Amino acid sequence: MNDSLKTIFNRKSLRTFADKDICKEDRKLLLKAAMRAPTAGNLMSYTIIDVKDQGTKEILAETCDNQPMIAKAPMVLIFLADMQRLYDYFEYSGVPDLCKKTGTSYAKPREGDFLLAANDAIVAAENVVIAAESLGLGSCYIGDIIENFETHRDLLKLPRWTFPVTMLIIGHPKQKKSGSMTTRFPTEFIVHENSYRRLSGQDFDRMFHDTREHFGNAPYIKNAENLGQHIYLRKFSSDFMIEMRRSFKAGMKVWLEE
Repeated sequence: MNDSLKTIFNRKSLRTFADKDICKEDRKLLLKAAMRAPTAGNLMSYTIIDVKDQGTKEILAETCDNQPMIAKAPMVLIFLADMQRLYDYFEYSGVPDLCKKTGTSYAKPREGDFLLAANDAIVAAENVVIAAESLGLGSCYIGDIIENFETHRDLLKLPRWTFPVTMLIIGHPKQKKSGSMTTRFPTEFIVHENSYRRLSGQDFDRMFHDTREHFGNAPYIKNAENLGQHIYLRKFSSDFMIEMRRSFKAGMKVWLEE
């Protein structure tokens, strides 16, 4: 067990922060860690928006499913899948003219390009998470940045071939971390050897055993009769997930329009 693995294994999401700013040197280190993340073709098809304006943070706290912790976070980073920069470079380099001369079509970014750019952005974000942990800071992913595409596009002045795929809030812990680690599913159900394996009912009972134990006697929401129904109602048919799906579809319509 080395220090790097200890950092990974002991990481917990942090949602409340001490009233203390992150020093300039640590900020630089976090962004430098992002820049050293693996990237497809070494093209770094992502952009990081470092949100320092308090008014913008407060808007994001509302638009990202009403989470006040966003406005209180000392550091807020939004990670964009970004093919706009590369295609601006192609325009600058005369690629459209080259395509005309050679009688070939000028290929615009499509679904696969978005996925590669999103991978780049999320890998960079995880580098920041681990770097923050190693510096004694805490962080939390905010997937709700995917919601309200039109509002975030205008707020952040996002061009066509960009999309916010995740956001991180970072800060100093209010107190020393304590308590048990959140549960994870057993490796056997997540890591499959050579090919995909569909799980049986018995597998699911074992897979969710620790989750049920952690849930304890807390009541299920709405009309849920078991944990599976509870998870579905809480996450997959929730208002925020309905909006997230709508927002992503709207963003992809702009990305893919001819």
